[in-house]
Amino acid sequence: MQYRRCGRSGLRLPAVSLGLWHNFGGVDVLENSRQIIRLAFDRGITHFDLANNYGPPPGTAEENFGRILQKDLHTHRDELIISTKAGYDMWAGPYGNGGSRKYLIASLDQSLKRMGLEYVDIFYHHRPDPETPLEESMMALAHMVQQGKALYIGLSNYKPDEASDAIHLLRQMGTSCLIHQPKYSLFERWVEGELLDLLDGEGVGCIPFSPLAQGLLTSKYLKGIPGNSRAARASGHLQKTDITKAKLTQVRQLAELAEKRGQTLAQMALAWVLKDPRVTSVLVGASRPEQVADSLKCLNSPAFTSEELNAIEAILQ
Repeated sequence: MQYRRCGRSGLRLPAVSLGLWHNFGGVDVLENSRQIIRLAFDRGITHFDLANNYGPPPGTAEENFGRILQKDLHTHRDELIISTKAGYDMWAGPYGNGGSRKYLIASLDQSLKRMGLEYVDIFYHHRPDPETPLEESMMALAHMVQQGKALYIGLSNYKPDEASDAIHLLRQMGTSCLIHQPKYSLFERWVEGELLDLLDGEGVGCIPFSPLAQGLLTSKYLKGIPGNSRAARASGHLQKTDITKAKLTQVRQLAELAEKRGQTLAQMALAWVLKDPRVTSVLVGASRPEQVADSLKCLNSPAFTSEELNAIEAILQ
C-alpha cells in the first residue's frame, strides 16, 4: 500500500480507501461484508468511510461495521482511520437532516453508539445546508473536535466558494479542515481547476467518491445493462437513462485503451484519478472481497503517457 500525506496535516491515508456506502447495510449478508473489510485491512487499507444514513436501512452500515470492528479489528483501533458524516436525511422530523448544531451533534453521538466508538477520526458535514448559517455548522464541527469526539473535520459536496468560506471559518475557530470529499471521475470533472487549486492552496486533502461512476467505469456495462446491476434497479444514483448509446461507446473505447495498458477499465479509471498529486486517496466500494483486490491493482499502474491522456480526452469529448 502507498500512503499519502493529507494536505499539510500530519496524517497519511492509504491511496485506496474503502467506502461502505453500498453492500454493508442491514439488507446485506454480514459475513460477506466482514470478509471485504478483513481483506481490505490485510492489504493495507486503513481508512474506512461511512455516513450516518448508509445502509439500507439508514444506520445499519455503521452498526454492521461496529460488529465487525469488535469481532476482528478491536485490537487495531489505533491503526485505523474511521470516518462518518451527517447532512442528508437520517430520521423523521425537522431535526433529522441539514446542518444545524442540533442535528450534527446528535448524529455524531448516535454514530458513535452504533459503532461502539469513543471517537471517529474524521467527521464530515455531508453537504452544505443553505437553510443553516455556515457559521453554525462549522461551530458544531469545531465543538466536536474540542470534545474529542472527532479528531479531524472534513467537508463533502461543497462547491469551491462554499468550501473556501467553511475552511476559513474553521480556521478562525481553531480547527483546521483536514479533507474534502467530492464526486470525481472520468465522467465527473467539476473539481478540476478551482476546487483542487483551492484545496492545494489551503493545505486540505482530497478524497474523491464514486471514481468508477457507480460502476459505469467497469466492465459491467460493456455489453449493455445486466439485470442485477445498479442501473437495472428502480431507484438509485445510476439509472438506465444515464447509460446512453454515446456513453456506452465512450466506456467501450476507454476499456480498449485500458486493455492496451494491461489494465481493466476500473483499474485505469482509479489510476487516472490518483495521478493528480492533489488527490490524497480514492474511495472504492465493493460487493465482494475480490473487487477490493482487483481495485488495488491500480497502484501497480504504469504512468500515463501524454498520448494516453490525450486519447482519453478525445474519447470523453
